[in-house]
Order: sequence, then C-alpha cells, then structure tokens
Amino acid sequence: MKNLSILFIALLSVVFSSCEGPQGPPGNDGGIIIAPAFEIEVDFNALNNYEYFEAYGFEIYPYDMTLVYILWEVNNGQDVWRLMPQTVEFDEGSLTYNFDFTRTDVRFFLDGTINLNTLDPSWTQNQVFRVVIVPADNIGKRNFEDLTTVMEAYNIESFEKR
Repeated sequence: MKNLSILFIALLSVVFSSCEGPQGPPGNDGGIIIAPAFEIEVDFNALNNYEYFEAYGFEIYPYDMTLVYILWEVNNGQDVWRLMPQTVEFDEGSLTYNFDFTRTDVRFFLDGTINLNTLDPSWTQNQVFRVVIVPADNIGKRNFEDLTTVMEAYNIESFEKR
C-alpha cells in the first residue's frame, strides 16, 4: 500500500509538471528612456513678482518628477549646474532660487529673507535654468544631483532653448 501511494504521487507530479498552456503574447522590449528637457533664461523683477511660469508644451504623467538645475557659474570655460533649490547667504539675509511644478508647467521663483528689490542684477537677471522631466518608473533609481549623470542616464544630448 505504501509503494502504491508513492507511485501515485510520482505519477501525479509527472502529469502536472509536464502540462503547458498556450504561449502568451510577446512582451514589449525594454526601450531607451528619454526624459523631456529644455533650457530657459529668466529675468526676475518686481513686475513679475520675482517668479516666472513656463508651460511644458507636452503632457507629463501624474507621478513624473520635474528636476530644475541652475547655471551657477562658469569655471574655466565649463558650465557649473546645481540642482535646485539653492540658497545664498548675504549679511542682509538669504536668497533662495526655488521652483515648483504641476503637470502642465514649472514655476521658477526667488524666495528668502533678503529684500529682493535690493539685489544686484547679477542675482536676478539672465538666470539660466535646465529642466528635466524624469519618468515616474525611474525616480528611485538614480542620483539626480549631477546634471551630466542625469543627461547620460536619460539619453539627453541637448536642451531645447526657450
């Protein structure tokens, strides 16, 4: 009886392990992810309330993330980009270059404790920003501090000038 049970279990395992269903449809190949990106120059002043809105001009998905980098300086002919927000301390207070975003636009703005009307134009005029929209499925997988690394990761070869 014991041998019969073992034989029956062995037979069942062979029957069930050899069953196959129909082959499913082929899946999509993993594609190269390209993040939309653009560059914009902004002048901040009292007339625009030290803020500027820019529409993306394309749709982003609910969980996509917008990254903004500011051209901080040019060092030996090389652009130095910093991930925003960035804060500068003055004797009179602090200045923060900041941003926020929706699914349709990004807002660049100046904030801080300093009187923005007293800032030298070098802090408010001709400020250059680069914007990158990162797909939601890749948000937790990258270091976003370095713009060059982000460009390589998302195959960004150039930035549309606006």
